[in-house]
Amino acid sequence: MSELALKQLQSKIKKCHLCENMQSDPVVGYPVMSKILLVGQAPGIKERDIKKPFAWTAGKTLFKWFASVGVDEEHFRKSVYMTAVCRCFPGKKLINNQPKGGDRVPDKTEIHNCSNWLEKEVTKLKPMLILPVGKLAISQVMPVNKLDQIIGKCFNIEFYGQIAGIIPLPHPSGASTWHQRDPGKALLIKALELIKKHEAWRSTFT
Repeated sequence: MSELALKQLQSKIKKCHLCENMQSDPVVGYPVMSKILLVGQAPGIKERDIKKPFAWTAGKTLFKWFASVGVDEEHFRKSVYMTAVCRCFPGKKLINNQPKGGDRVPDKTEIHNCSNWLEKEVTKLKPMLILPVGKLAISQVMPVNKLDQIIGKCFNIEFYGQIAGIIPLPHPSGASTWHQRDPGKALLIKALELIKKHEAWRSTFT
């Protein structure tokens, strides 16, 4: 698949409005032909406005993680295909019909609708390494119960017909402290070391 074909696919994604409760146009990353695929959950309100994934607080934490293994944000964005379980901002959680707390978790229909785009991306890119970020993204690739059972490990799994190395990461949201204290802190470091050693990462960044 060429970069032009990838841009054409993203053009179609950006025109998608299947989910009536979503509160933004689809957000996509750089159309980079990469053997590494990062899968987030869904854009937040800042990503909706800035129009790029992981563009605010959670992104700052995420890119600090990758900087710790030698790759800064700009280099990462231009070298890794960034996608998500859902591409549109789902809105805030509602309590008594008032928006409060964090972002709403996309529902099953929204996830299913957007999975068609994710399948097309995986089929075209044929990634060697997939980095699902957070429980929702991880659960699309593999079963997940507790993070401490899967973070810090690499799994070889078939995902939409492509066998790839799967290295799950916790969500870098400030709402979660799992990655800031052990065992999460130590397991995150282990996961980042596994990423750094993976063939797809080494061929991309060396």
